[in-house]
Amino acid sequence: MNAQGIIRGLIRKIFVCVIALAFIQPGLAQDSDSATSSAVSASELVLVAGATGRTGQKVVSELLDQGYRVRAFVRNVDAARAKLGADIDYAEGDVRERATIDAALDGVTAIISSIGAGRDDPSNGPEFVDYGGVRNLAEAAADAALRQIVLVSSGGVTHEDHVLNQRFGNILIWKFKGEEAVRNCGVSYTIVRPGGLTDEPGGDAALLFLQGDDHQGRISRADVARVLVAALGLAEAQGKTFELFSEEGSPSMDLRSQFAKLEED
Repeated sequence: MNAQGIIRGLIRKIFVCVIALAFIQPGLAQDSDSATSSAVSASELVLVAGATGRTGQKVVSELLDQGYRVRAFVRNVDAARAKLGADIDYAEGDVRERATIDAALDGVTAIISSIGAGRDDPSNGPEFVDYGGVRNLAEAAADAALRQIVLVSSGGVTHEDHVLNQRFGNILIWKFKGEEAVRNCGVSYTIVRPGGLTDEPGGDAALLFLQGDDHQGRISRADVARVLVAALGLAEAQGKTFELFSEEGSPSMDLRSQFAKLEED
């Protein structure tokens, strides 16, 4: 084939591709999962801190559903594997011990943290987990030059007189300090402040994204996990802190537009 024939053939192929994209793109824009799937890479490895908790287990499941590779950061690998299965990696450590976090970050691109303080052991209390542990994760993420850290905090953290502070060792005050450590660490972040967490199925209610920390409500852990994972890699979710609740209405599917409406910190 001469040069002109080769050029004509290439032009035809390009034309076909352009026409195909013209038909495909509108469908993608309306696809409920496009905001999440567009950011997914099979090569990405996400570290989940708090993976064996009730919210953390939902996060692990959602990450796998969206095509991510997962490494669970846990205190006891054998106990964690019994809960989470053999389809993920494990790193044994403790968020209170910075060196164990550093060792877990090899090959990791992002962290999702759903850690929370215990109630029976003072050394595992809010100061050392919700603040100290989150700070350790944030600093480790910065030193490892990770792409993003996504943090589960809590609604009400700016209200020092909140009843939860009175009952549980100033837990919301320490959570807010943990947020500040994330915001100031130099790594791109998304901070989600859910309302009261429930174990109801996800995807059955509309989602309410708010800022200002002046609203109360509830949200299923499954829906929180969906939002956390959707935030990975989305420019619209970067540098934002917001509250998350469910409300009556059609299930919220276009998460990218929800993130886009939020103001940056």
